Amino acid sequence: MGAQRPVAEVAQSLGLPAGSWWPWGRDKAKISLEVLAQPRDAALAPGRVVLVSAMTPTPRGEGKTTTSVGLAQGMARRGAAVCLALREPSLGPCMGMKGGGTGGGRSRLEPSDDINLHFTGDMHAVSAAHNLLAAVLDNHLHFGNALGLDPRRVTWGRVLDMNDRALRRVVVGLGGPTQGVPRESGFDITPASEIMAILGLCSGEEDAKARLGRILVGVSGAGEPVYAAALEAHGAMAALLRDALMPNLVQSTEGVPALVHGGPFANIAHGCSSALATRMGLHLAEWVVTEAGFGFDLGGEKFLDIKCRLAGLPAPAAVVVVATLRALEHHGQDAGVQAGLANLEAHLDAVARFGLPAVVALNRFDGDAEDDIAAVARWCAARGTPFAASEHFQRGGEGAEDLADAVMAAASPRPAPLRTLYPLEAPLEDKLQALAEQVYGAGEVVWSPQARKERERLERWGLGALPVCVAKTHSSLSDNPALLGRPRGFPLRVERLEVNAGAGFIVALTGDILRMPGLPRVPQAAQIDLRDGQIVGLQ
Repeated sequence: MGAQRPVAEVAQSLGLPAGSWWPWGRDKAKISLEVLAQPRDAALAPGRVVLVSAMTPTPRGEGKTTTSVGLAQGMARRGAAVCLALREPSLGPCMGMKGGGTGGGRSRLEPSDDINLHFTGDMHAVSAAHNLLAAVLDNHLHFGNALGLDPRRVTWGRVLDMNDRALRRVVVGLGGPTQGVPRESGFDITPASEIMAILGLCSGEEDAKARLGRILVGVSGAGEPVYAAALEAHGAMAALLRDALMPNLVQSTEGVPALVHGGPFANIAHGCSSALATRMGLHLAEWVVTEAGFGFDLGGEKFLDIKCRLAGLPAPAAVVVVATLRALEHHGQDAGVQAGLANLEAHLDAVARFGLPAVVALNRFDGDAEDDIAAVARWCAARGTPFAASEHFQRGGEGAEDLADAVMAAASPRPAPLRTLYPLEAPLEDKLQALAEQVYGAGEVVWSPQARKERERLERWGLGALPVCVAKTHSSLSDNPALLGRPRGFPLRVERLEVNAGAGFIVALTGDILRMPGLPRVPQAAQIDLRDGQIVGLQ
């Protein structure tokens, strides 16, 4: 692996003037949002976004981050002015089942261990801001509840950036009159916090503060919404987020600049790095390679229908759909790679509904059969989809040059108008039906009695004209993780609705989705150690 560049050199390669960024340790930096107000380098061609998504993954993941980094390195080797814009990893997966989120092999972000663990403290700042609001809310209940909040209908819990199933449902305020008002509550994982979504979608300090004030915290005894602004905590919450609002600058294994900022999960939130980082990448480079979590049905759709729409970002010039032979075999259900192509086809069909060019990137692993790779290449050729088998894990940017060529050739020369799947003014049931049919392949949307009541209430409160963020299993196109391949005509079950009024979307929870994961029987934490000052086992 190549030697890492000093962070000052990385900043210089992006044209960042002195005083617009600050070192955060030896090899990380924060970038001032004032950069966005400075003139763009006239020598740069107009910026274009490349979105990296994937087919439905296996439990181990198919390497979107690794592919994103490898692709950017391949593009840099071809002379492109390229920048990465990626999510910050969460400690939950790092210590749980999946492991680290910085890529791997010769295509990863550096300093990998720092990014996977505490990084620049953004994740902790989000947790602190979220829990401050929870503390102020319970304090308000303790001192008389002037807002008339119904303690049984408080919707704002607490968060922790760790997988901990024991905290999903808790009782707070026990211990007598001096300890608070007893009530049922619970914890979500920090990437599921609405504040993480606000960090990911806001345009700056004032917008963040306004969004924080619009957070719905509960319902009054009269059945009316109560927002965070009424608790007068949103200014202090914004203060806790001051540094977290600034994108983080790091680099790839081969020195490609990387803006790593924000980290909402895609199965329970909108699954993209921050709009600020994407906008900054477009301001500083000609190409921005970014990703959206899990398959295109989750992260990719939300990147377009939520992030681009709400943040005013251009449509991607191209979408890379990552596939692996192991995922194709998994979705082929023991019938071979050919049978698994139906799942890949579903995601490519969804990309086409947004009017975007797609490229299939086969992320190669040791032991992959050449005959199977050739079969996937022929299938892509038959449907007119550009294809590249990439060896970026083993060979870095050199192994991704074919992929870089395919992406740059397929990319639209200029951003096309953003196409979305539904108008914001459509009824909530129509929005869910559009997603269910056009992206997941469902036949009908089945609303639980609770979800129907919540839908009626949100529309009565004037919150129906928001995009919908579906919380759904990432293991299937359906809401049932056991349905592999390309299921069709299944019912999509909406169990509950939650409104993220500050972030600006409604969350539809389907199936048995959880907002606080649990640890597996043998968590990744069992492999991690500190030896002579060096972290080992964090993959």
